[in-house]
Formats: sequence, structure tokens, C-alpha cells
Amino acid sequence: MTHLIDPATTTRPLRVLAVTNLWPEDPTSYRGIFVQRQVTALRALGHHVDVEVIAQSRGKLDYLTAGPRVRRRVQDGGYDIVHVHYGMAAPAARLANHPATVLSLYGSDVNVPRQRLMTKAGWGGTRARIYVSRRLAETAGDPEGHIIANGVDFSFFRPGDRMAARRQFGIPEQARVVLFAADPAREVKGYDVFADVVAELHRRDPSVRELILHAPGQLQADLVRKFDAADVLLFTSRRGKEGSPTVVKEATAMGLPVVSVDVGDVAEVLDGVRPGAIVGFPDGPIEGANRDRLVRDLADRTAEVLRAGRRADGREKNAWLDERLVAERIATVYRRVLAG
Repeated sequence: MTHLIDPATTTRPLRVLAVTNLWPEDPTSYRGIFVQRQVTALRALGHHVDVEVIAQSRGKLDYLTAGPRVRRRVQDGGYDIVHVHYGMAAPAARLANHPATVLSLYGSDVNVPRQRLMTKAGWGGTRARIYVSRRLAETAGDPEGHIIANGVDFSFFRPGDRMAARRQFGIPEQARVVLFAADPAREVKGYDVFADVVAELHRRDPSVRELILHAPGQLQADLVRKFDAADVLLFTSRRGKEGSPTVVKEATAMGLPVVSVDVGDVAEVLDGVRPGAIVGFPDGPIEGANRDRLVRDLADRTAEVLRAGRRADGREKNAWLDERLVAERIATVYRRVLAG
């Protein structure tokens, strides 16, 4: 195992073990794709990164039984850093007792009370914590946390031929297309609100139609083409359920305008990006008159973006989200930890 005072760790490539319960084990899965992309970007910088997946195909019981397996891998691997991705994986990694452990928090592992308890159970012994948004660090009450948003592969998420994308999905040229950026079955993503907003927009303009980003077994290339085919991304996740939604950053890299509720770090990601809008939640529960108001406000702002009829300037404004730059910031945290 590398000693923390080893001066070579300030310059040489590092050996890292990523421990996570978020990983696309199936080639068609998008679960934990942001963790996979970060690992890929770190490898591209020359670092050696191995991955240990907890739970998922092994089942939830693995959260309780994975500790000895992780400990053995840490002992045998000679790793400089153990980087735990997501708080639910932290208790198993804590048993490894590695002196240079970094923990990344992503959203529900802080926002959801039951998951937060498990996160706190594995919190001890971590030398640094990384949050994907400042709001998440504030919720966790961790002023010493590093704020590093997930990155985007700008070479993959780049604007293409809009008309060709529309032909691929059978969308008429004159249609106004509003993109829903998740699986409608995921309650936390707020498809019910999205559907009501689109219904109101369609009442005002019959050319408005929805497009669903998620599709079982979909190729990633098709996902990118849906960004091209759409006129606006409408993001309607529930209050307090997001850390740093990757799809919003992907949309800005594609030049797709975004209208979003105020969750996670979308206000920072969309700051200065035009056209686009952030809509705040009404005070109190999102039901009755409050829900009607939210739907109306989202419809009004989305209609403004559709009338503008142009792509957004997010690719230029958010160049700092390029995953290569994000990987460099992650590696800087590693080296600071190793420097003690």
C-alpha cells in the first residue's frame, strides 16, 4: 500500500479502486453511466482505475456482505486511492480501512432519509467528500466538501443534423417537440407534471408533441439524436430528488434549450444560457392550486423558448463541464488527499 507521504504520488499516475453500486453492468443500461464516464476519463489521463460493483446483480443483501470482498481487493491491489461512488456503497468500503478514501455523493444518498442513514454509517474514515452540487453539500451540512459536478463527453454529445434526426423518429418538420429526459415510470422524474404541461402547450399550439428520451435497449447514438430532434428539454423532477442531473448538462452540450424546475444544480448549469428558464417551486406541497400554478408557469416559460425557435448557447457557456476537465479536478482531490 502506498504511504500518504510518498512524494511520487504528486506526479505519477495513480492506482485507484472505484467502489460503487451504480454501474451499467448491461451494455444497454444507463444505470451509473456517469460513474463509468468518470472512470473512463480518469483512465484517459493515464491513471489505473479498477471497479468493484456492490449490490446490483448480486442483490441488496450484498450491501451487508460486500465488506470482506472489498477489503481483500484493497489489500491485494496496492491502491493509492479508494474512491467510493454513492453513499450506499460507503459502509462496505469503510471496512477496508484504506487511509486515502474519497466519497462522492450524488443526490438521493443525501436527500432520502433512509439512504442518508446508510451514507452516514460509511462516512467515517473518508479523507475527502465530493458533492455534485453545492446545494447537496449544504443539505449534508458539510462545508469542507469539494463541489465537482459530473462531466459530459463533449466529443459524443455534440449537435448533429436536426432534420435527419426528425426523419429517424418520424417527427414532422414543423412539429414543436418537447423532450422528457427519463423513464416515465420513475415517479421521482415527475412525468405527470410534464404530461400536463405538454397538454397545456398542445392546447395553445396543436403542433406541440412529446418525445421520450428513455427506451429499453436504446443505443446511445439514438439518445443523442433525440436531443437533435427536440426543440426543448422540459425537466420536471420532484423537489429535493436531484443532485446534479446529468441529462441537463448533456442537453446544454447539445445546444438544446432547457426549461427546468429548480432542483440540484440546474440553476448553476443554466446560468446565463439562453434561451432557457428555471421555474421555482411554489411554497408548500405540490398539489391543488400549487400544482396548477407550477404547470402554468412551466408551460409559459416553455412556450417562450418554443417561440424563440433557436438552439441554446450552453455548449460554449458550459465548456467547464467537459469530462476531461472534471477528471483533472477529481485527480487534484486525490493528490491533495495523498499529500495529507
